[in-house]
Formats: sequence, structure tokens, C-alpha cells
Amino acid sequence: MREKCGIFATLSENSAKKAYYALLALQHRGQESAGISVWRGRIRTVSGLGLVTDVFRGKELAKLRSNLAIAHVRYSTSGSLNETQPLETECCGMRIAVAHNGTLTNFRPLRERYEKLGVRFRHSVDSELLGISFLWHLRETGNEFEAMRAVFGEVKGAYSVALLFDGKILVARDPVGFRPLSYGTGDGHYFASEDSALRLFVEETRDVRPGEVFLLSENGVESKALARESHHHCVFEYIYFARPDSVLDGTNVYSARVRMGRELARESPADGDVVIAVPDSGRAAALGFSQESGIPYAEGLIKNRYIGRTFITPGQFNRELKVKLKLSPVKEVVAGKKVVLVDDSIVRGTTMKRIVAMLRKAGAREVHVRIASPPIRYPCYMGIDIPTRHELIAAFGGVEKVREAIGADSLAYLSVEGLKRAVGREDLCLACLTGEYPEWAFRF
Repeated sequence: MREKCGIFATLSENSAKKAYYALLALQHRGQESAGISVWRGRIRTVSGLGLVTDVFRGKELAKLRSNLAIAHVRYSTSGSLNETQPLETECCGMRIAVAHNGTLTNFRPLRERYEKLGVRFRHSVDSELLGISFLWHLRETGNEFEAMRAVFGEVKGAYSVALLFDGKILVARDPVGFRPLSYGTGDGHYFASEDSALRLFVEETRDVRPGEVFLLSENGVESKALARESHHHCVFEYIYFARPDSVLDGTNVYSARVRMGRELARESPADGDVVIAVPDSGRAAALGFSQESGIPYAEGLIKNRYIGRTFITPGQFNRELKVKLKLSPVKEVVAGKKVVLVDDSIVRGTTMKRIVAMLRKAGAREVHVRIASPPIRYPCYMGIDIPTRHELIAAFGGVEKVREAIGADSLAYLSVEGLKRAVGREDLCLACLTGEYPEWAFRF
């Protein structure tokens, strides 16, 4: 199971430098690669593997002077690891750069259709299809909004996307709104996957509505609402992916996570002496659990902040090694105690198994695991890469089987209804939890 990506776009002075700082604020969404594209009479892109600070050293930003920029941090959900974004491609005599967050569900059949029409693809990643489809329809219609309307009609799946071409930027959110996208104005116009990245530049932000499209150029900004389907915002943004200080479609992520912990304590109380969190993702829920249960909260696991997020680290060996490097128990907090360990989710179970063993070795008398989301049992095709159900520890067995596998004294998950109450929304995509996939994404 893999992370998604983060995108940024702006029409403003010193756009590349602002894109750099925005990518730093979005680094949690992808740590494989980073890139920035600007318009200087043509598209100019600097990108590479690694963190934002690894890619942009020295004089790279000075080479990207422009008022128009799009940017991207990536964790791959399709294509080669080496295919950094923004990616550049060509179609119909035009060139375009693409920064995309999400996954396209009809990528293969649609790519094959375009290849039969003579289009030559240059990348394996599905994001290229958005650029190809847009340019194809732009040639047909001669109008950017009508071209994007046609894209909405044929490209299915999840996509918040920024396209740079011909001295313009087009920013769009798919008609269902799977992936988050925020917009703010001040000394310029700014778009980012999360509003926490926009607050570096502007005070007031709003969500880009599903099916809404913006066109930015030196002549100004124009927007239109072109399509709208039933909203299905990814619930995992609230559970894990988004920064706690972000507000997604009107809901503060931190507050939602605290409420998840409170709901969990009401549904599945635990006989414990201390509540601790798996940092950092489980901290807000652990605080909520402590507040509701009355069991004191303490920092029982200390995180090495120079180690990346294990959940989005490719390869099982790397994930297991990072758990050892990343977390260290505080013996004085857990020794001789009945510990309530709270985390946001269990995916494969290997990380939780090692943490439970670590706490027992540090002297914990009992370890009661509480998870602030329901069991993940099904693949996601909208931007969280779960290739098969066999990778999911909860897919084919009940809670007791998972408890035995991770070695906990007890285990409980938050219910689906409890999760919806905590987030405070009904328009959520819960497919990875329930197996009920939004129809629009598969209506080819």
C-alpha cells in the first residue's frame, strides 16, 4: 500500500521559489522525487529522485525564473520509480507538463485507444494520459475549458491535476473530488493538494470543487464548473495522509482524528494504565482516546524524525529496517504498565507486530492495540496502491486473527459508522474498507 502525491501550481512572482517552499510543506505526501516546471517561452523542468532539498540544491531555482509554475512530490502508484513529475509529453504538435495526484482507472484501454490513433506515449505512468487527452481535445475544440470537459467525459478515476502549456496553467479536480485540492489568492493565485501548503502565501483558502477548472495566464484567471458527480472524498486523507493542520472540504484533519480516538474509546474501551500513540500518525487519535477514557496519555514511543514514513517506503525489507531505526520505546513510561497503543491503521501488520514486541521488551505488562479506523480489506484504485488483497492482514480473517498475528493482548478497530461520525461527512469514499467502489470511476 503506497502513498499518493502532492501538487502545487501558481501564477505569481518568483513562482519557482514559492513552488519550492510549497513542496517542502507537501513533502509528507511523497518522498521518492520532486520537480518544478515553469514557462519561459517554453516549458523548463527541473526534477529528480529524493527529497525536495536533495533535488533543489545550488542554483537550480535561479534557472526557473517565471510567473507560471507547477510542481510535484511523488510516491509512485503506477509507472517506473524514475519517472519524476512534472512530466513532459507531446501530442498534436504541442508540448505539455503534467503534475498529477491520483490514479486513472481506465488508463490501459484509453492509452491503447490513443495509440491506435497514432499517439506516441513517452512514459509508463498513467499521468501522461491526462496531458495527451487534454491536448488531443484542445486541438479539436480550440478551447481549454471545452477540452477539459472532454477529458472529464473520457478519463475516469482520481485526478487533481495541473497542466502547463503555451504560457498557461490549467488546474482541475476530477468530477468526484477523490483527491484534495485547495485554492487561495493574495499577491497571486495558488493551488495545492492541501491548504496547509497555501498558508505560506495566503490567509484565505477554499477547496476546488469537484469538476471545477481554472485557467491561469498572464492575462488573469478564469474558472468554470464543468462537471459534477456524487462526491466521494478519500477517507484515508482524514485518517492518515493529510497534515493535521490541513482543512479538507471544510473539515479540519486534526479535529477529525481526535474525534476518531474519542469514538474508538466509546466503542472499544480498554483496561489500561497509560495511552500511548504510534507517532506521529496516531497521536491525535490517542489524545482523543485518552480524553474520552480518562486514561492518562504519555509519549511512550519516541520518533527519529530523520527517518521517513515507513508506510510509504518501497520494499518490505526497507520498511522493517526503518521501524527499528524510527521508533524507540520510553521504558519509564511503559515498564510494568498495561499499555493502550493507538494508531491510525494497520495495513500489512508487520510494523505493528514489531512495535508490540518492542513495547514488551521494554517491560510493558500488557499491550492493548486500538486502531482509529476500520480494517482495510480491499484494494484502492483511486490513488492508494494496494495491488492485491493478499497484502492486507485484515482481508481474509477476523480481528482475532490479526490480534494473534501482531501479538497484542487485545485489538479493536473503529467502526465504519464511528469513522463517519468522527469525520462528520457522509460523502466519503470507503471502498478500501467496505469494497463498495464509486460507480463513476469504473463507468468506462
